[in-house]
Amino acid sequence: MPPVHSRIFRVRHYECDAYGHLNHANYLRYMQETAFDASAAVGYDMPRYEELGTLWLIHETDIEYLRPLVYGDSVEVRTWVLDCQRVRSRRVYEFYHTVTGGLTAKAVTDWAYLDRQTRRPCPIPPELSAALLGDAPPDGVPPRQRFPSLPPPPPGVFRVRRRVEWRDVDPMGHVNNAAYLSYAEDCGIQVARFYGWPVKRMTAEGFGIVARRHQVEYRAPAMFDDEIEVATWIAAIRNTSVIRCYLITRPSDGALLARVQSLWVWVDIQTGRPIRVHPSFRTDFAPNIAAG
Repeated sequence: MPPVHSRIFRVRHYECDAYGHLNHANYLRYMQETAFDASAAVGYDMPRYEELGTLWLIHETDIEYLRPLVYGDSVEVRTWVLDCQRVRSRRVYEFYHTVTGGLTAKAVTDWAYLDRQTRRPCPIPPELSAALLGDAPPDGVPPRQRFPSLPPPPPGVFRVRRRVEWRDVDPMGHVNNAAYLSYAEDCGIQVARFYGWPVKRMTAEGFGIVARRHQVEYRAPAMFDDEIEVATWIAAIRNTSVIRCYLITRPSDGALLARVQSLWVWVDIQTGRPIRVHPSFRTDFAPNIAAG
């Protein structure tokens, strides 16, 4: 079993959204911090990677939210490496409420090992792989899954443009991975308003829409002051949930920066329990729903 590293975070008030829940992008920030600590614990901290002339960047993230965390909660994030394959390594994360012991979220990130100067993939050294995996790799490692194939956007695909702000950029000099979820979330709020369902109306109807799962593929970096475009459409509607797709691009050169597929669930605001999608939703959002 690879070494398991854990770190405890206390949910701060400014990390919560309007529902009072830890915002979904902040889970990714907790994951990143815990991953950095885990690497340092086996002898590979930031200065060590600088000496090696390499760095890790996240290529894909898959996170599932099971129970919400709220202000004042303490959560233990446990992480370990699942595999190391030439230039990529998967890392697992589990979030446990420190009082109840309940599993609140789980995730996997696929990290790419890069040359610091060229930002091109380079082979993971055997000694680094051995340090991350410990005495033996975990048993029953699941195969890698391809990122979901997004259906073609419908005629009513919704688009918003924005500038990358200074707060979005991390010490690597590009947009932090968690910020892309914030971009998608903001676009989701705007598309709902565009089709007649602002948050105020949802609240009056007694329901909210919360994230159950996000799958993100990072394709190219965005930099400070870049203009980016977020396009979104619905891939499928189920009884209590909707699958929504997002493409994040840079109009100046047409670069695809990230793809996101999200599962959003309708919940009763008072109980937090899933409820059926509002009857008029399919009609109101018809132009934004992919064919089939």
